[in-house]
Amino acid sequence: QVQLVESGGGLVQPGGSLRLSCAASGFTFSSYAMRWYRQAAGKQRELVAGISSTGGSTYYADSVKGRFTISRDDAKNTAFLQMNSLKPADTAVYYCNAVRTVTLAYWGQGTQVTVSS
Repeated sequence: QVQLVESGGGLVQPGGSLRLSCAASGFTFSSYAMRWYRQAAGKQRELVAGISSTGGSTYYADSVKGRFTISRDDAKNTAFLQMNSLKPADTAVYYCNAVRTVTLAYWGQGTQVTVSS
């Protein structure tokens, strides 16, 4: 069956780094664009970063530009989100999303990222 499994979250001090991974299975990973969303407590889920199915195009929310990098390894069916210079405002549950069309998309279960001293 289709699975997206996030990992790499945790507690980090401000200014620190984390690398999130999203391991995919059960579908043709290379045909899907990949996105990372986050949802902070009491707030709506927001799109953080995206990468096209070919890897040739990326998108970043203004709040993370220059600090976060999205990438993918189709040989490993895995997407990544490298997060540097983390701030307390980055604290949220981070979700991996695989998108083929508007009606064909999958979600992971989320991984908690907490930035605190």
